[in-house]
This record gives sequence, C-alpha cells and structure tokens, in this order.
Amino acid sequence: MTTKGRLLVVEDDPQLNQMLNFHFEDEGYEVEGALTCAEAVERLHGHAFDLVMLDQQLPDGTGLDLLAQLKAADPDQAVIMITGQHDLELAIEAIKHGAADFIHKPLKIEALEHVVVRVLENRRLSREVAALQPPPPALTRNHALIGRSEAMLQVSKEIALSAESTANVLISGESGTGKEVVARLIHLHSGLSGPFVAVNCAAIVDTLLESELFGHERGAFTGAVSRKPGKFELAQDGTLFLDEIGELALPLQAKLLRALQEQSFERVGGTQTITSNARIIAASNRDLGVEVQEGRFREDLLYRLDVISIRLPPLRERIEDIEPLVDALMHKIAHTLHRPALQLTRPALQRLMEHRWPGNVRELENVLTQAMVHARGGALTPDLLTLGDIPGPLSPAEAGDETHGILRTLDEVEAEHIQRVLNHTGGHKSRSCEILGISRPALDRKIKKYALHLPR
Repeated sequence: MTTKGRLLVVEDDPQLNQMLNFHFEDEGYEVEGALTCAEAVERLHGHAFDLVMLDQQLPDGTGLDLLAQLKAADPDQAVIMITGQHDLELAIEAIKHGAADFIHKPLKIEALEHVVVRVLENRRLSREVAALQPPPPALTRNHALIGRSEAMLQVSKEIALSAESTANVLISGESGTGKEVVARLIHLHSGLSGPFVAVNCAAIVDTLLESELFGHERGAFTGAVSRKPGKFELAQDGTLFLDEIGELALPLQAKLLRALQEQSFERVGGTQTITSNARIIAASNRDLGVEVQEGRFREDLLYRLDVISIRLPPLRERIEDIEPLVDALMHKIAHTLHRPALQLTRPALQRLMEHRWPGNVRELENVLTQAMVHARGGALTPDLLTLGDIPGPLSPAEAGDETHGILRTLDEVEAEHIQRVLNHTGGHKSRSCEILGISRPALDRKIKKYALHLPR
C-alpha cells in the first residue's frame, strides 16, 4: 500500500509523540517516533524519511544541534522545527540552519498538517524539476546577455558590430532592461586598453555633475579641497558610459557637446585643456527624439551620441526569455545569498510569463530574490512570487486601439506609471526606485515635477 510519505516525529513528550503518530498514520503516512536525539539518529541510520518533525527541547540535546547534523548528512532533508518557546531569534536560527518551517506549541493539528503537506509537495516538485532540468550556467559578466528570442539575437549582433569600431553608441530601452550590461559587453569585446567608467546622470544633482564629468581644481568651489580628475579623464583609452543621459540639464548638455566635438575640456575652475579619447556609450529610458521636439534635449548632441543605435526590448516583448533569465538569475542570487538555487516549477513559470513586468529584468531579479529569501523548499512555487498588479506600458497594437482613449503625452504616461508604482509600494521610495530603475534624487524630482502624492 502506497503512503503519502515517511515521517519521523522527534518529541520527548510520550503522549504528544504518540498522538502525532496516530494522527498522521490515520491520514495515510508511514510514521516512526523518537524521544531523544540519540534515538532519532538511530532511526535515521540507514533509513530515509521524507520529513522530520523535530522538537527543540530534548533530553540529550537541542533540536538545533540535531538539525545541523541532519542537514550536514543530507542537505535535502526536510525538517519542521517544533518548540514551546516563542523566541524570534530561535526561529531565525532554525530557518537559517535549513528548517523548512517553525511551529510553536501548543500545536494546532490542522495547521501542522497543512505545513506537512506543503513541505512535502515542495520537496516533490523540487526533485521532479531537478530531474528534468540540467543546472544552468551561472550569470557572469562574460555571459550576462541572457535570452533565446529573435530580439535578443539581434541585440547580440548589434553588440558585435558596435565592438568593431569606436563610434559613439546610444542604447535605448525602458528602465531595468539591462542597458549597462550591453554597454559593458560592447566595452569588453572592443579590446580597449582603458577602463569602463560609468556615470548615472540621474543620480547626481546638476551642480555636482559637471565636476563629476570633467573634474575640478582645488578651490573651484566650497568643499573642493584638492584637485579631482573627472570621469572623462578616468576613462582615457577606455569607455565612458553615460547612463540616463536624458536627465542632463540643457546647460550641461552644451558643455558635453563641446567636449565631444573638441575631444577636450577643462576642469571646473581650471584653465588647462585636457584631451580625452574615451569612447562614449550613452543610454536613456526616454525617447530622445521626443525630448528634442519638446525642447528638453539638444538635437546636435543627439546626433553626436546616436551614431550607432541599439534598442533593448522590454521583457514583456520577449517572454520566451523569461525561463533562461530565471535560471541564470537564480544561480546569481543563490551565490549572493550563500544558499542553493531554487528549481523553477511549471506553475511558477506560467505566472511569471503572464506578468507584464513594468520594471523589466531588474523587477524580475527583485521578485526572485524575495522568493529565494522566503523559500523553505528547493522549488520555486507560485506562492513564493510577490507580483504587483502594476500594468506594463501598452504594446504598439494596444496604443493604437481607439478603445484605450486619446493618445497621451510622454509626461502624462510617465506620471501615471510612477504614481502606480508609488501606490503599489505604499509610498516606499527605495522600493519604488528599485522598480523604476532610477535614483532617489531623480524620483524626488519627478514627484515634485508631476505633483504626485505618497500614499499613507
């Protein structure tokens, strides 16, 4: 006769131990009991159990000590800790040492049974997925462009073509699509001897950005206690990546244009002309053509930057890339968190593919990180996914559909999207910045610009 699974109950209270044995046997499980650590080790020797229910206080040791032994012998062993102590630190230690869950006494048998079913189901799914899927490669800088869609194949070709010259490149795409990844790959394959130097133009206030780009002399302004080289100097013989170039104020755009035209500049407060041969790669999540029409971006600067164009498609336009992205990101996150990667289940993949991903790959990584932190089994199941109901931008077909109303300006669309994100995060600015892919100062400027409100 088949059973739902083999359980080992390690509990020093004989009556509670026997009650748990009887209950789970009646529910169709094969159950054994142990009253001490030594007895549990003896039961486990040469025998496999799908799940161990482990009390913290035992006559000859603690549940935490036995948990460590069990996980050392078999990292996949599922364990539920049971304790009469309402100790938060103890719960944290148990979970950190690999417990699938942590239950307090007095036990509610229905709640315990629910946890047992969930843990065993996660264990089963993990094993099935592991048997079907070979381990994917880790996400590294040399293998950072992940995807199998036609769109990403085209991006790969454009990266290769861009690497053959030192012409300026403009990368466009929504926040979180991986524009800096593409810039780094172009630099990597260009064979330039100098470094890759990145500047986020949205993360630095205008008054300091000029100094950040061109450097300053001692005494140039209050606080300039020594000479500082700018990013143009530091990127000599290499690549200067100007992220979110659309955030530059018009006066600074004029100075950047002159530096690109002359391939030279002066530090703030200085008179010495400094030459630079840095290759420029710029990126923007805005349509700079529209910005030019609206008078917010210089047309001549756009021509200087947009010698080679690369457009990164949003994640919702390449859903076939979600599965390989998840596999690679899970291994990257697992390495960061120092824990095993989860295996992707089909129901979870389906849910990920149905989401619109307004924050693109950056949002996907954030969702997977949260799932990894909260996971107690080895499988990525739908219940681990925290997906907001923020709708993504409309597709071209949807945008052209009269049923969606009158076409709106870019500012109106941006203001509405930022407000949705703020509502989704409950006004949490750091979380909103992660989803939007912008800095805290940039978010504050946009909140002020569009008169947005923070939900309470």
